Amino acid sequence: MVMKTTTITLRTLQTDDTPAAMKLCAAEGWNQTANDWNFLIADPRNICIAAVCAKEIIATTTAINYSGQLAWIGMVLVNKVYRGKGISKLMLNHVFKKLESFPSVKLDATAHGQQVYKKFGFRDEYHIARMVNTTAKKIAIPDTDVLPEQIGSEHIPGIIALDEVVFGVNRAPLIEMLIKTYPHKAWVLVRDSRITGFALGRNGSKYHHIGPVTASAPSDAGILMLHALDKLNGQPVVVDVLCDKEELMHSLTAIGFSTQRHFTRMYKTENPFPGTCSRLYAICGPEFG
Repeated sequence: MVMKTTTITLRTLQTDDTPAAMKLCAAEGWNQTANDWNFLIADPRNICIAAVCAKEIIATTTAINYSGQLAWIGMVLVNKVYRGKGISKLMLNHVFKKLESFPSVKLDATAHGQQVYKKFGFRDEYHIARMVNTTAKKIAIPDTDVLPEQIGSEHIPGIIALDEVVFGVNRAPLIEMLIKTYPHKAWVLVRDSRITGFALGRNGSKYHHIGPVTASAPSDAGILMLHALDKLNGQPVVVDVLCDKEELMHSLTAIGFSTQRHFTRMYKTENPFPGTCSRLYAICGPEFG
């Protein structure tokens, strides 16, 4: 479907558009990579929209289809030259129209975006702190009864099932992509032959990103985080931590992390898939949930 307002046209993003989308990200100092964009665009079940003016992509919006139950809004970017012209509103109205059959629509909003999304009927769920460390230092890993191990193929079904319980809906394609693309950033905690937690990660254009991190207790979240950080000595790292996970936030602050900004997780009208956020310590990122 194509919509026009004066000189602006909305169309579906194609894989050939990745360089243009990355240019918008770079202008904002965002952390996404071409791999992130390709993952979003390549799946025909997702909705990925570009606003085009004079053959130039000037804005984007994406909506990930998680099992036909939850649509996750992200990558809402508008070229600074074209702001204040109602382009983001045009794109969001277009996307929300396409998502009318979805039981749930969610996103992670910045402080500015939070006020915008409230006008579309979004409500606050909980708050997230983006914590960064430009030179993560080597950390001594304390003794513990069980140590995390690198994720193997045999762990993947259990991790997908646990993520569904914690996140609220099944997002197998995302979890499989993270584990298979970044196996050296994928850790699992197993107790009595049962998966009780995991930490995944991915590369970024500016920072290594750790998340999602799921655990049954704060101590387990801490040991998973330390193992994830152990392989990133001296490198820039970002983690998006739930603000109610104060113990983890204090631990990260103690080793050099600082809070860069905050996000608010929001849902549109209703929240039928809240998940189990008590076991969620760090999210995958605002573009993925």
